[in-house]
Amino acid sequence: MNTTFTISGQIVDLIANRIFSGSLCVENGVIKEIREEKVANRQYIMPGFVDAHVHIESSMLVPSEFARLAVCHGTVATVSDPHEIANVLGIDGVRFMIANGKQVPFKFYFGAPSCVPATAFETSGHTLEAKDIERLMAMDDIYYLAEMMNYPGVLAQDAEIMRKIAAAQRVGKPIDGHAPNLSGEDLKRYVAAGIDTDHECFTEAEALEKISLGMKIHIREGSAAKNFEALIPVMKSHPGRLMFCSDDKHPDELVKGHVNQLVKRAIAKGYDIMDVLKAASLNAVRHYGLQVGLLQQGDDADFIVTDNLADFNVMQTYIRGMLVAENGKTLMAQVPAETSNLFNAASLHTDDLAVPYKGKDIKVMECIDGQLITNSFTASPRLDNGMVVSDTDRDILKIVVLNRYQPSKPAIAFIRNFGLKSGAIASSVAHDSHNIVAVGASDVDIVKAVNLLITNKGGVVACDARQSAMLPLPVAGLMSNADGYGVAKTYEQVDRLAHDFGTTLAAPFMTLAFMALLVIPELKLSDKGLFDVNRFAFTELEA
Repeated sequence: MNTTFTISGQIVDLIANRIFSGSLCVENGVIKEIREEKVANRQYIMPGFVDAHVHIESSMLVPSEFARLAVCHGTVATVSDPHEIANVLGIDGVRFMIANGKQVPFKFYFGAPSCVPATAFETSGHTLEAKDIERLMAMDDIYYLAEMMNYPGVLAQDAEIMRKIAAAQRVGKPIDGHAPNLSGEDLKRYVAAGIDTDHECFTEAEALEKISLGMKIHIREGSAAKNFEALIPVMKSHPGRLMFCSDDKHPDELVKGHVNQLVKRAIAKGYDIMDVLKAASLNAVRHYGLQVGLLQQGDDADFIVTDNLADFNVMQTYIRGMLVAENGKTLMAQVPAETSNLFNAASLHTDDLAVPYKGKDIKVMECIDGQLITNSFTASPRLDNGMVVSDTDRDILKIVVLNRYQPSKPAIAFIRNFGLKSGAIASSVAHDSHNIVAVGASDVDIVKAVNLLITNKGGVVACDARQSAMLPLPVAGLMSNADGYGVAKTYEQVDRLAHDFGTTLAAPFMTLAFMALLVIPELKLSDKGLFDVNRFAFTELEA
């Protein structure tokens, strides 16, 4: 890029830990000179933000579209785990993400998905074995081993798991963790395997224990999991061990904000601005060895301009000296994306959802708004002609997971806190194997929702007998290749209908997607059956 320009203001130098008046001279995308001088301009120039752990697929946008929205909020780079698409399309899916991301001037740093599938207790489209991880680790476009979710495998010293970890260690690439509620001697053994980050902390005490063992903590605030309030106090004692991340963020929320929102909230709470900005950029750049500029001479000109240090209104975003967003408007052009997919599910009938009563109480999953973990309890079921059915009066609803890769019978359980009084919602985004997941007030509504997804080969849908709203996701059943702002509007319509049906969850589709994730306690549902995460084994529906 052959561009030369000078920009002046109050320069935020996170390396020297100071703010000074001066000018940046940019030439061909690189900072060639920094002049400390008195300037009239009161705008603030600072390093661009980095999302230190995110699954781009959860935005329902291909990487190039994610970038178009994220730069408006000052994000210049992401540390991205493509394990969602890898579960569907394998290594080809990872290659798709890398190639599509390279079509825009945004800095994507992809990792090698370590757990595809997350467990052996579900059906995925592909499996990544240790030999596949070794191939990925040899690629220059792969920067780390992504979250090691199979912590039981690590603790058991499973040979395949240890080969994957060794593959990263041989080439000196970081290893991300995923260890919710892991503590004591088990946590020590997990860390000793070479895993040095975690984004699954739910309490300050959990974060502090992990930090004491040498781990770095991602403070996560996504569409479903919201841990900022619980974890931000750790910044008082260990600011250098923290990074900000979203993990999973839906398109409607990405339109509104990204890492900038966490920066603003942390500063409003009185935390040191330098500590906060380092958690938003420098800490991730250093930990992962990212080629992201930090406003030093010779760095890539990756920076943002804000009008003040309280509201963090991002006026401009630059990546390699290119102005990519200004005053909330993206300046990136949309690029085409292919629609590779794998979707072979057979249509459902209401008879497929019949659950005969066996004379016992049933186990019920209980989702928690703003968390990925679930509780569980037992309850007497509601019966209709000898069959266990959804009970809207007590908010105990039928939940279904259907294998989308081959014709199969659905797995069925019951869940509380979705709050639907009518209708059903369904999604082909169901972490991490991405089978079809649905919850509804009646079998008829559930069947309609699931079959709409099958017809469209993926998406999110809310419907009842009279109406439906749907966002098709033709790229692996996970993402749209349409304009990101249009996708966000369509998603809002689907989300609004789900709330019209009675749900009070802030992000019902994101919560629904995690009800099939078998590596986060307590009770979850895979396409093969009800799963007790604490025992790491299947369990019966009946108590």
